[in-house]
Amino acid sequence: MNTNDSLKAVNELTSKSIERVTSLGELNIRLFEKLAARQVDAITLYTDHAVRVFKIATEAKGYNEFFKGQAEASKDLSERVVAEGKASIQLVGEVRDDYRAWFDKNAAEISADLRKNVAAA
Repeated sequence: MNTNDSLKAVNELTSKSIERVTSLGELNIRLFEKLAARQVDAITLYTDHAVRVFKIATEAKGYNEFFKGQAEASKDLSERVVAEGKASIQLVGEVRDDYRAWFDKNAAEISADLRKNVAAA
């Protein structure tokens, strides 16, 4: 391997490394967007609950009606939180799979590039 071949190999490895880092950045952004959307959903869930409880408090005709409405609202909230929690766990599994796929793909490419350049040297 002469100097030109060595420089060409270094340039190729550098270009591929930049592409890999760029693809990781794009993956991070996509996953951040998904996770941020889940967080907004959670905030909306609790805001809706607070509005519902406030409405119950203002419209209740007595303590019994208020406590009954509040208990029902809390039950609904807890059921929705459990459902959202399950959805979040599923999303985290998908995120894990996306990172694993990215890592496996890039590790294989790096290994192939290194074998190719070592064999050429």
